[in-house]
Amino acid sequence: MARRGERAPRPPTPVALEQAATELDRIGVRVIVREQRGRTLRLSLDPSMFRCSVLVAELADEAVAYARRASLRRPDCYFTAVRAFGSFLDAHLPGVGCDPAEAALAGMKVDLIEALFQWEGDLRSRYGLRSAEPYRSAASVLTLIGMRAERDPDVPENLRRRAAGPPTYKRRQGEVLDEYSNEERLALQNAARADIRALEARLRRGQQLLRSGHDPRLHGWTEVANLVWAAKNGLLTTTELLEHLPGASASWPQPIREVIEANRPGKERGVYACVKAINRLLFPGEQDLQAFRVLLLLGMADCTPEELLDLRLADVEFSDAGVRVRQTKLRANRIRPDFHPDSPIAATVTDSAEHPNAEGSLDIYTGTGRWGVGGLLRRLLDVTRLARESFACEDWLFLVVEAGRPRTTMRAKLAEWAEPHSALTAWIASHHNEDGMPVMTISQPHYVRRLRKTVKTTRVAALGGTLSDLAADDHHIEVFRNHYAHGTTALTLAGRSINRAQERVFLKITAKPLLLDADAERRLAEPEIADAAGMSVEQAAGMRAGEYDMGLTNCRDPYDSPFTSGGKPCHVAPAMCMICRNAVVFLSQLPRLLLLADHIERMRDVLDPIGWTAIWGAQSAALAEVFAECGEQQLHQAREAIDDQDLRLDLPLGMRTEYDR
Repeated sequence: MARRGERAPRPPTPVALEQAATELDRIGVRVIVREQRGRTLRLSLDPSMFRCSVLVAELADEAVAYARRASLRRPDCYFTAVRAFGSFLDAHLPGVGCDPAEAALAGMKVDLIEALFQWEGDLRSRYGLRSAEPYRSAASVLTLIGMRAERDPDVPENLRRRAAGPPTYKRRQGEVLDEYSNEERLALQNAARADIRALEARLRRGQQLLRSGHDPRLHGWTEVANLVWAAKNGLLTTTELLEHLPGASASWPQPIREVIEANRPGKERGVYACVKAINRLLFPGEQDLQAFRVLLLLGMADCTPEELLDLRLADVEFSDAGVRVRQTKLRANRIRPDFHPDSPIAATVTDSAEHPNAEGSLDIYTGTGRWGVGGLLRRLLDVTRLARESFACEDWLFLVVEAGRPRTTMRAKLAEWAEPHSALTAWIASHHNEDGMPVMTISQPHYVRRLRKTVKTTRVAALGGTLSDLAADDHHIEVFRNHYAHGTTALTLAGRSINRAQERVFLKITAKPLLLDADAERRLAEPEIADAAGMSVEQAAGMRAGEYDMGLTNCRDPYDSPFTSGGKPCHVAPAMCMICRNAVVFLSQLPRLLLLADHIERMRDVLDPIGWTAIWGAQSAALAEVFAECGEQQLHQAREAIDDQDLRLDLPLGMRTEYDR
């Protein structure tokens, strides 16, 4: 029996050693799970796939912590930036004599500042000068390094300062989008309305076939009505259920081939084309709901495309007065309701082509009609009703039935218009005549954001007002100024406003005093002369008596000044008399005007040219026009009167202190 202290330590088993080494060397996968429009997305990053695994793991840990703490909508951009940085270091560091395994935020073995600079240059050379990716990726990595530096004192000070700075290359400003013109807006609106009518007619025919259809397992698979019944009851979601049809589509019954030809969904052929065509008789596709999207964005001024896409059934509440839509603005992290009122007049539709359920005369809801926001939402719910009844799906407002994965399977999902065949450009291109020529010409780029800008600028044209009025409650004034006020419509209206303001100013500036000679001054109290001078007899008599002498000139009516509103007495005389439409000059007042002209010329030596032109330029031009109407003898006599009577220019003290500095 061994004594105390004589026992030798038992060596670990080889399996245990191997397991321990594996656990020490192993770097776990970093995972971020987030929800996006009802789907659970799993983002993963495995640092062990990189040679610089320690650095990648540190940055990935910060990305996971940041995504959880800030509830980021798009955390994948941080994982993407970390992958790109790790891949660059794996290839770059061996070339400069460094081991990628030694790269870490807390160490000094690898110069990460130089590596970051080289990486940003590599991004710029690969993506080009017009791409925003270099700035976005560099900013993401610098953000993660800065977060690590806040809680890890071992991060070097120079790396901390680099993380606190901006990326090497500045953010490229995105292309400023202009709104659609009024002609384009009307063309899009008319095309969307025509598409909705066609969709409702197609679904109405499918519902008629559904009422006459039966279970094809008992009554046969060769009848179109039976196939429609199968689609409604979940028996036509995959192509495997059409194995009863002949193998060659040319051998199919003529009614089935006609349905496929009339509702051809795309380039599909054979059984898959049959499945999609039959489902199109009952359920809308993404391209079908594009028309609703266009019209709703044109009708809802305070709704973004993202807010519209995120709407669920619970967000729409109908009433007798209108419809209340609850919109979620994710970037602002707030929920805001928007009420769209209906007209108090009830509409009655007798054209069955105007309503999907119309059979003869039908009373429609109380509202503004079928193309208002309330009408469009009701029609949207109507065309998606069968899809909600036939499929187990979420309560999205824009619900469509499209091919899933595998492509031969039909499923109900949210319309996202992310594929090229369902984008706005494809929808616009689908409208062509029999010769294949487009029926409408819409300027590029075809972005739905331009629809929102079109609504905003239309509101500018309708309301006018200040930026605070036009921004409404869904924008800050600066946001509206930078993103909406630059539109062509807004700039055109602003130019017209400026032109009108300038015209008013020019009218005031170009208005010169009325010069009366000695004979007209003596006869001023006569009705004919007073009327020609734009005065009443009483005003003319008072002017002859000196009652309307304003210091430099006479005034027809001091209470009707173009520079003072509200019937108040003019407060700018005599400073603005020479550019006032009410001014009347007697020949006896020429000496004063000559003294004023001399004073204005002396101000050229006191004021800078720009200041002199702004203050005295208009009055100098007006005086020159008055002197041009006088004869040389009259001006000479006025100069002699100045010398003989030793006249001086008497200006108010306020006028001198305001203009003579």
